[in-house]
Amino acid sequence: MDVKRKHEIEAALATEAQAVSSGRLKEDNPLDTSERFHVFCEACRRGDLKVCQEMIQAGVNINARDRHDYTPLILASLCGHYEVIQLLLENGALCERDTFQGERCLYNALNDRIRNLLLSYDYAKSTNPLQPLAAHITSLLTRPTPTTADITITTYDQSFQLHKFLLAARSPYFAKKLAAAPATTSWKLPPNIPADSLGVALQYLYLSEVSLRKVTFGMSDEEELVVLNGIDKIGRQLEMERLFEDITEVSDRRLLRQKRAEELDRGRDQLEAWFQQNVLKHKMVVNIEKADNIHWDRDNSIFADVLLRADDDDEEAAYDSDATDISAGPSESSTPPVRHTLGPLNGIPVGPIQSRSPSENPKTRKSTIYPAHRALLLRSEYFLTMFSSQFREAQHTPYLQTIKLDCSPAVLETILTFLYTERSDFGLDIAIDVLFAADQLFIEKLKQRAALIISTLGNGSSSTVESENPRGETDAEEAVDIYEVIRAGWDTRVQRLEEFGARYIAYRLEHFIDEPEFAQLVRESSRRVKARQETDTVELVDDIRYYLSDRFRLRFEDSGLDEMMDETQMNGEALADAVNDLDLSDKELVEQEVFAPDIEGQFAAGAIRTLDGEIAGDEFAQDAINYQILLGKIDRLLEDLNLDA
Repeated sequence: MDVKRKHEIEAALATEAQAVSSGRLKEDNPLDTSERFHVFCEACRRGDLKVCQEMIQAGVNINARDRHDYTPLILASLCGHYEVIQLLLENGALCERDTFQGERCLYNALNDRIRNLLLSYDYAKSTNPLQPLAAHITSLLTRPTPTTADITITTYDQSFQLHKFLLAARSPYFAKKLAAAPATTSWKLPPNIPADSLGVALQYLYLSEVSLRKVTFGMSDEEELVVLNGIDKIGRQLEMERLFEDITEVSDRRLLRQKRAEELDRGRDQLEAWFQQNVLKHKMVVNIEKADNIHWDRDNSIFADVLLRADDDDEEAAYDSDATDISAGPSESSTPPVRHTLGPLNGIPVGPIQSRSPSENPKTRKSTIYPAHRALLLRSEYFLTMFSSQFREAQHTPYLQTIKLDCSPAVLETILTFLYTERSDFGLDIAIDVLFAADQLFIEKLKQRAALIISTLGNGSSSTVESENPRGETDAEEAVDIYEVIRAGWDTRVQRLEEFGARYIAYRLEHFIDEPEFAQLVRESSRRVKARQETDTVELVDDIRYYLSDRFRLRFEDSGLDEMMDETQMNGEALADAVNDLDLSDKELVEQEVFAPDIEGQFAAGAIRTLDGEIAGDEFAQDAINYQILLGKIDRLLEDLNLDA
């Protein structure tokens, strides 16, 4: 590190320390000595994706530091765990060169691949994780089609087309006014507030990055003062206490970033609270044959303009002894009745509920109906196309139209939660269903999130590090159907899942290689190459061979045996002999009786054996021979399938 750069860092640190001590700036990397954060740091150090994902979903501060002054990102970078680093960065880990921890991260990166990944997420090149949500909401101010606005606010000769549910979520003033009169379609601003002041307030309300300098550019001092006074007045009237403070120009980049991040977090929290208290609270569960008879008035108390429907699968239908059918939605002055069903997910029957007595009714399929707002559904390309077209769903009808989606209620609720709040915390149990639904609706970020959950949590009950060991020891019961995961990766074009599936099988190949289902999967992989020639490779087999080599090289490279991994130069027996010669002399082998003639005695004593049952000199020899055995089984499988790969 050159002297000039060192002085720049020291100056930045001094400025930061002064700002933090004065309370103007929050510390990017606060100290966290909790046991949960310690577990998280240890997982980052070991490269354990599964535990890292679990800790992130549990809400651990991803940018905190431990008592040794290390952040999770530094630990993963120092130890060379590329996938963990990618996971941390995708979830908001900071790596800014002007900060002490960011500089440490880059300086300690194990290799250039990791350093380039960190640089690609530098603050100047990346965005706040909530920025996609904010950008969409901001675009609603100027989006001409499809029409989603339901209230007009006017000042002097200027009108703004706005959305009641956003005004109610972000402004306590509008929340009270619209709750008292939900059918209101217009509102006029007092004449003493300039249109420019209202424009600034609305941009702030719609999560835009407001630049007061742009608004007042070219104005005289007197005109600028009028606008500022107007902003102050409208902020107090709409009960937006932080409006005037937050739009004040800030020259310090870190302080500006902090204020922007705080406002996006606050805006998302307001939207999430409104979503929970209105959309989810007013969902309805009805018998499936009654779902088509639901009528919701357009003038309703939560300003919904469309209904989304998801039906239970046959096997998910619940037993219910006191079902209540709902056939009409709410009017302007009424609250829609809510269907209460006992179940694990807040009233959504997602699994069979055992009958408690013979007198209970047999299970009946249900439909769950969610009121929603087209303005936020437009985040999906599927809905954007639907509502911008001449399809029936885009036409104006007396009652809200119902759109049926081919997914379970749990999956639909996950999708709505993401569209409204950008949150995507769901379990492995529905991850594949979310993946397919997000693919169908063209919600790319949620699709990638589902793939991430599958590839990090789908390793059984053990951690990734424990399950991906060179001995191939796995859980008795796997957490995922790996064949389903690989096919899902193919169908949804998600490379992460294809790679995960190949790695998963490679580290457990001895358990899969002889299964008919595995042979069928290899055959399907070969058919995915259009106009395949006899000499074309099979992508799945190529990937499995790569990860199989990686699996055994974990043991070999530290012992100087990685040169022996070339199968064209040395067979398994020769490798075993080389290992024995490397580690022990002939005399020592005899003295330790590694190859003693008492075979039965060695088996009884727990001797090290290969996959074909032969005794190996030690674990290194076992690995060398097992590697060759598995490669040979792959070759035989390809011969049986008449594939040359």
